Amino acid sequence: MNIGWKKNIILFLVSQTISLFGSSLVQYAIMWHITLKSQSGVMMTLAIVCGFLPTLFLSPFAGVWADRYNRKTLIMVSDSLIALSTLVLAILFLLGHYSLWLLLVMSAIRALGSAIQVPAVGAFLPQLVPADKLTQVNATNGTIQALVMLLSPMLSGALLTMASIELIFFIDVITAVIAVLVLLLFLHVPVHTKALKKQTLSYFRDLSDGFNYIRSHGYVKRFFLFCAGFFFLAAPVAFLTPLQVTRSFGNDVWRLTAIEITFSIGMMLGGIIMTSWGGFKNKVHTMTLSSLVIGVCTFALGMIPVFWIYLIFMGVVGIAMPVFNTPSTVLIQEKVEADFLGRVFGVLGMISSSMMPLGMLLFGPLADIIMIEWLLIGTGLLMFIQGFFLLGNKVLIEAGKPIPKL
Repeated sequence: MNIGWKKNIILFLVSQTISLFGSSLVQYAIMWHITLKSQSGVMMTLAIVCGFLPTLFLSPFAGVWADRYNRKTLIMVSDSLIALSTLVLAILFLLGHYSLWLLLVMSAIRALGSAIQVPAVGAFLPQLVPADKLTQVNATNGTIQALVMLLSPMLSGALLTMASIELIFFIDVITAVIAVLVLLLFLHVPVHTKALKKQTLSYFRDLSDGFNYIRSHGYVKRFFLFCAGFFFLAAPVAFLTPLQVTRSFGNDVWRLTAIEITFSIGMMLGGIIMTSWGGFKNKVHTMTLSSLVIGVCTFALGMIPVFWIYLIFMGVVGIAMPVFNTPSTVLIQEKVEADFLGRVFGVLGMISSSMMPLGMLLFGPLADIIMIEWLLIGTGLLMFIQGFFLLGNKVLIEAGKPIPKL
């Protein structure tokens, strides 16, 4: 590993933070603009679908690209694609084409860019960071992302009250250009081995080999099955809690803002905890703790009648998220061969972008028939029980053990 890895990871995280900040501003601006202009549940649903479906379909293919081509280049291409589409949208809006459908198309294009970027970033980090520093770096990255997600909705809302939505679009273009230039001019990392070789396999054979690798990999297969069930059950706590707060505590805007801010602060604290602590020696034990805590808190969110206590449990859910995400990401980076990392992260992206919306197909209509509190109690109990799947699976426990030092 290059002794200058600290400089490289700082440059990379700076570029990604700048890019994420601009993207988050636009993401919230689009969502709120659609909400205010349409006041339509159908339009909001279409916006969510446009943000999820492209990621679902493109993620496995993007994983192949992350294994076949230069990962740094793919990250720059995805940032550039998003910036170019945002620039076109800003110009169209300036010319007077104020169409909500344009914003939906924009959401879909941004989702395509994210689908390309996520597996590339996940596979790229082990090229930059020594194996024993992956936990610290992934946790730091998660903390930075949580901070951006905390600040961007507040700043986006302030900008929308003071300036036009076009200004926010241009801010995103500028931040994306800066991020791309930082990677292009300052970050110099050797291309991974597979990308340097002549690709003898067909594209779809590469894709098929990736799925076969996952099916035959004891840890990855079991972990992905766990994720599929967990994300499905997490749909109510992820999507229905704002509606629950509106129905049960009051439709004050400050209440909805409070749960978002509390959750984001929790995620920041969780990231800081993982950066300094690093988790148990066996990473699966850390993931189990997080799963059990999320299950208990989801159950509690369905029981609590007092709003400030409700916020405390929402904050604890936020803390638990990085405690799960950090070791699970590191285990994939450690256990999966470098040539398959992109495809594995691509399939993980497909699972994460599909199971929660699938969960909403069940829980969304149910929320109009039975109380959301009952959905949270039921799914929280099931998530708590599922957490023991991690603890009781010998393959996962074995994979979670620390790598012996040479």
